[in-house]
Amino acid sequence: MMIQPKIRGFICTTAHPAGCAANVYEQIEYVKSQPAVEGPKRVLVIGASTGYGLASRIAAAFSANAATLGVFFEKPSSDQRTATAGWYNTAAFEKKAREAGLYAKSINGDAFSDAIKQETIDTIKKDLGQVDLVVYSLASPRRAHPKTGETFTSVLKPIGKTYQNKTVNFHSGEVTTVTLEPATDEEIQQTVNVMGGEDWSMWMHALRDAGVLADGIVTLAYSYIGPEVTKAVYRDGTIGRAKDDLEATAHTLTREMREFGGKAYVSVNKAVVTQSSSAIPVVPLYISLLFNVMKEKGLHEGCIEQMYRLFADRLYGGHDVVADEQGRIRMDDYEMRDDVQDIVSSLWQKVETANLEALSDIKGYRSEFLKLFGFGLADVDYEEDVDPNVSL
Repeated sequence: MMIQPKIRGFICTTAHPAGCAANVYEQIEYVKSQPAVEGPKRVLVIGASTGYGLASRIAAAFSANAATLGVFFEKPSSDQRTATAGWYNTAAFEKKAREAGLYAKSINGDAFSDAIKQETIDTIKKDLGQVDLVVYSLASPRRAHPKTGETFTSVLKPIGKTYQNKTVNFHSGEVTTVTLEPATDEEIQQTVNVMGGEDWSMWMHALRDAGVLADGIVTLAYSYIGPEVTKAVYRDGTIGRAKDDLEATAHTLTREMREFGGKAYVSVNKAVVTQSSSAIPVVPLYISLLFNVMKEKGLHEGCIEQMYRLFADRLYGGHDVVADEQGRIRMDDYEMRDDVQDIVSSLWQKVETANLEALSDIKGYRSEFLKLFGFGLADVDYEEDVDPNVSL
């Protein structure tokens, strides 16, 4: 069949297997072009099929020759639809890993569940013995609690007062004003229950109790802070409250793992185009302006450049990990430079529908969005019939 993008809001309901593979191969080639890293050798990535999780898995495998076990929830193709992009991404990654002689296995299912945690532990015991790095990179709008069965749903809302600012429909290029009503206490707590640190802690406790964490274990979770313009809807909003909980969990986990030299870190990463970020009002417009500025300054990084730099320079660079006063690794250092943010803030005041193309990199944003689903890759023939049925 011939597969074209079918876009509904911030979601593309189709994915292209050859395009997703090409996107993964580009990331692999980038890592292989960089100096090797004396890093982890047995890596578990929870949320391994897209975005920063996928880039973490690629960086570990192809910079440090690590064996990787990935956990995610993705859907295979059916008679009516293609597989999800993460399914195709994983198939492409595993193919290249096997060709390189690297162990790569994946577990598909609800990572919040006890059953998937146990399957993961069993696989580690059988194949790897222990792991020396655990990356927690889950992004989900809902979570079913494995003990109580209660389902929590996250919201993207400010806290305390109504928020109003510019936003963009990145498909049409129309800049409008968005108004968001504040979250209730219940919505705040539900968002923390989905996106906070409880499940990360449950994973680490289960792995510790099963004896599959190596001495000196490092575990990572990912976060974002961002600029003043997105602060009310992001860092000071419901998502930010969840990220505060995630960061507090890192300190607790480090204390709990001290007996065998373990450390838990939160890496604060740069704003990039993901399905999650595309869903947050205001953020796509900010990212479009940011990309324009950072590309002009030669500072732009996508997921794979960030994760390679995290591994090569921050975690496994032969020196102590440098963190901020809250113990966070600041991979957003280029984004938050004063000379970058001053220009972005100035552009924010000026941007409107009529000058969007001139002031921002909205074309680059659209391109990155389509790449998430395997579209717009230069070497892929999208007029060619392809088989959507790809096995893992």
